[in-house]
Amino acid sequence: MTAIEFIKMSLENSKNWAMGLISDMSDAPLTQPTSAGGNHPLWVLGHITCAESDLLDGFILGKPNRFPELQELFAMGTTPTPDADQYPTMDELMVKFETIRAATLAHLDTLTEADLDKPSHAPEEFGPFFGTVGACFGGMTIHSSFHAGQVADARRAAGRGPLMA
Repeated sequence: MTAIEFIKMSLENSKNWAMGLISDMSDAPLTQPTSAGGNHPLWVLGHITCAESDLLDGFILGKPNRFPELQELFAMGTTPTPDADQYPTMDELMVKFETIRAATLAHLDTLTEADLDKPSHAPEEFGPFFGTVGACFGGMTIHSSFHAGQVADARRAAGRGPLMA
């Protein structure tokens, strides 16, 4: 298996895990994972969509995030709110996620293994994590899985059992 094949497999697996959990919460998208708040499923979906555009469009391609309208609500450092009026719908965000994921995979198909070692456009403070194109893709593979854990906790807070036992 090549590194690019591994990245594709990891992106697919993390997508399936996260989207399975998020989709299951479509009837309760603002459920926070703890009594002290936290990242609810709707925020997680918007955040991973916004972040993948930051990584692909910004850090890899050197272009602006394709979803500027999502930045104020979902960028790194934003705080989720339980106010549904503040957010786009889960369906709208799913379309945007599918759009950025298709673009990610299409760009990945244009790369060689050597391209993964090329420097990224990430700001210097992100160097060790996102300093190369390959590191940016590596970040994508774990980011949605990381946040899927928060959605799993939100599911529990909503009284739901695990999807997989």
